Amino acid sequence: MEKILIVDDSALQAAKLKSILDDEYDVSVAQTAEEGLRRASDEDFSLILLDVVMPGMDGFTLLKKLQERIITQNVPVILITSLSDVENEQRGLVLGAVDYIVKPFHSLIVKARVNTHIKLYHYRRQVEEQSMTDQLTGVANRRKYDGYSLTKWQEAARLQVPFSICMFDIDHFKKYNDTFGHPAGDKVIAAVAKTASARLNRSTDFFARYGGEEFVAICMGDPSKKIFEHLKKIRQAVEDLHIPHSPDVSKWVTVSVGGITVVPAAESAYGVYLKIADTMLYDAKKQGRNRVVWADEQMRQMWEK
Repeated sequence: MEKILIVDDSALQAAKLKSILDDEYDVSVAQTAEEGLRRASDEDFSLILLDVVMPGMDGFTLLKKLQERIITQNVPVILITSLSDVENEQRGLVLGAVDYIVKPFHSLIVKARVNTHIKLYHYRRQVEEQSMTDQLTGVANRRKYDGYSLTKWQEAARLQVPFSICMFDIDHFKKYNDTFGHPAGDKVIAAVAKTASARLNRSTDFFARYGGEEFVAICMGDPSKKIFEHLKKIRQAVEDLHIPHSPDVSKWVTVSVGGITVVPAAESAYGVYLKIADTMLYDAKKQGRNRVVWADEQMRQMWEK
């Protein structure tokens, strides 16, 4: 069931709106703008109904804050208001509202507009999801990774939990393409993506194709030792596919893996640690490939084999 958030200081008005929508939607109510901002950031809503006139932070200010946050900026907001003049309507639309419902409202109008904007929201999400999926492998692409990684980095800094960045690279991939051809190379990329993503499928994991034969993963909440051991199993799982490689470089297709685990400070830059993860990947290749090299929370290096 789709989730809707009503933000309104009037308990009577919020209850009336909730009664109109309760039979079709999972409706929550926040009675202050501050509570609305917190809930919109922490939960997954398909639509927000927002009263304009509230004490303290008004609806326009809350709308602006919602639009400034990556996690809430795409959630449609319908403003509920008795301010029917053109100037206020224009202000709300410029700030990012998708529609207005003017008080006193009619239940049929409320339902029609809510239904329309939830359908549009899902259509936009479907199109966006397609644009953020790698067509060859079906995993997330670089575009999705770029936005997701920064959002989760900020979340890890706020919650003070371990954050792991992992880089994968298919070993001797150019040689494989030269020997077996690009169509065969595409199948290898897809097979590696399927194998790794199947083992990075928790809600705290994220896996994407970074480009070419390289992949990136993000894991939250686990210490470095646990992540290191898990990635060793993924590396072994790729080798166990037993995809023949060019005999002069390797018996089977394998991957090298490098990464780092850190508890981010609020002021720390994600890009700095991404470069460290890439350095660990370089070290894995330099040490002979088909292995995992990791930097733990104290920047001590761990390596396999």
